[in-house]
Amino acid sequence: MKIERINDANKGFFRAVEDDVQAGLMTYSWTGTDKFIIDHTEVNPDFSGQGVGKKMVMDAVDFARANHIKIIPLCPFAKSVFDKEAEIRDVLS
Repeated sequence: MKIERINDANKGFFRAVEDDVQAGLMTYSWTGTDKFIIDHTEVNPDFSGQGVGKKMVMDAVDFARANHIKIIPLCPFAKSVFDKEAEIRDVLS
């Protein structure tokens, strides 16, 4: 599964794709230059139970770490991943 990040000046998204099918989408909005808010996560029902949402959150964490950015997880799913995974909380705002 491939995770793509698409970004513009104010918003962006992480998209999970497998065999040219969108498996999931996680949207975010920038708040300044060093923080973004994860505001929505959705997974294609055909990929339910395969960890697609978590993979997108983890890709966002990797991106944040590499770019010295903080994340505000307003999306309930993303927040639940941060609540469960103590090792990724270093990127929390």
